[in-house]
Amino acid sequence: MTRAAAADAPSAAGPDTASGGARCFAWWQLGAYALPGVPLAALLLPLYVTLPTYYAQDLGVGMAAVGSVLLLARLWDVVTDPLIGLLSDRTAGRIWGRFGRRKPWMVAGLPLAVVSVWLLFVPPFAAGWEHLLLWTVLLYTGGTMILLPYNAWAAELSSDYDERSRIAAAREVAIVVGTVAAMAGPALLTLERTTVMQANAWALSTLLPLGVLACLIALPDDGRAGREAEPGQRGRLALRVVLRNRPFRQLIVAYFLNGIAYGLPATLFLLYVEFVLQAEAWAWPLLGLYFACAVGAVPLWLRLSRRYGKHRVWMAAMGMAAASFWIAVLLGPGDLGWFVLVCVLTGLPLGAELALPPSMQADVIDLDTLYSGRRRAGLFFAAWGVATKVPLALAVGIAFPLLALAGFEEAAASQSAGTLLALAALYSLLPCAIKLLSIWLLRGYPIDAAEQRRIQAELRAQETQAAPVAAAGAGG
Repeated sequence: MTRAAAADAPSAAGPDTASGGARCFAWWQLGAYALPGVPLAALLLPLYVTLPTYYAQDLGVGMAAVGSVLLLARLWDVVTDPLIGLLSDRTAGRIWGRFGRRKPWMVAGLPLAVVSVWLLFVPPFAAGWEHLLLWTVLLYTGGTMILLPYNAWAAELSSDYDERSRIAAAREVAIVVGTVAAMAGPALLTLERTTVMQANAWALSTLLPLGVLACLIALPDDGRAGREAEPGQRGRLALRVVLRNRPFRQLIVAYFLNGIAYGLPATLFLLYVEFVLQAEAWAWPLLGLYFACAVGAVPLWLRLSRRYGKHRVWMAAMGMAAASFWIAVLLGPGDLGWFVLVCVLTGLPLGAELALPPSMQADVIDLDTLYSGRRRAGLFFAAWGVATKVPLALAVGIAFPLLALAGFEEAAASQSAGTLLALAALYSLLPCAIKLLSIWLLRGYPIDAAEQRRIQAELRAQETQAAPVAAAGAGG
């Protein structure tokens, strides 16, 4: 039986990897790993919401120029993701000793990100579009140098099936906390925009270095890269392995579609609350309730995943969200209580959808390592990053043109009944349909706990066989 076929076939459970050498971390270590997620998430809100208006209006750069600059910067970010992922995979631990191969990239990106935050958020007098373009590109580059190795490192911290879910959950909870904190600032404080930008610069310049350094000190990075392919075969081998990795294809397509299903409500949430529910003042509390339910439910979903498997629990969570969210299309003015229930019932499964897919990605990378002998978490998480960013852009590209076709006018005080129905359907029904498609695509996903243990056992056998050869080469 080929390895590709073996990955799809049931296998006997191997030894408990947690007791067989796989790392399991204390709560304080998981907290240290999660810390950079708070400032990294908090950076996104001012970067996408406050910064464009600040440069366009307060500094007089203009909406058209700011929009073009930020689009160019985002395109650059998409280019740097696979490049930095590939380079961090090829960083040899033997060069950096105990420092590993992910940590050097995070350290190198830190000063670039901090300096860029300062010069973007507290710009010199009369800063123009050139200043915005330069420092936005550099901030995206520094941020990718931190974030992509940070995510890839999580896949290498432990080989245990369930421990990987704890690691991913800790990071995603920190990201939710950072997002909520960034939202709460503008909601609670009535400060002028210049003061808000300066406060963001101080907070991010302090919290980001502290979070990254705590993470680097608390956790190991062994820096192994695996065996090298022949130089002329590397590109062909990488392409062949990715194309034949069916679990990766299933996972990335389902995750991509589910990203659109979350991007549509995220894009339309404020419009739905304002025009359909006519409860604009409740927008931020409702969003806070939604995220609070997600964070609170994470331990329950982790426990369920240990019993039933990560992919089955993720599918169940998507099903729960779809079964609850369609109700939003029936609501209108005066139905705030019903929408609170919708926020609770869809917030709870979000906890699973944050924690489990990244953990499943780590299991898929094990299969790639078994095929290729290379530990290429950076390359895989670069693809993961693109599959995260592109759906958000597609959600905007889908929602706004369709709303315009339905006759929606944002400047109008009220909308027609047909337009409101189109808004509610785009907000709730279309995401539910996409989630059901994602569930269908995950059917037969082959990597459960038993299969992951089998893969780990084969990887350990490969390493055992390779060790005498490496020692003989060193002795020769």
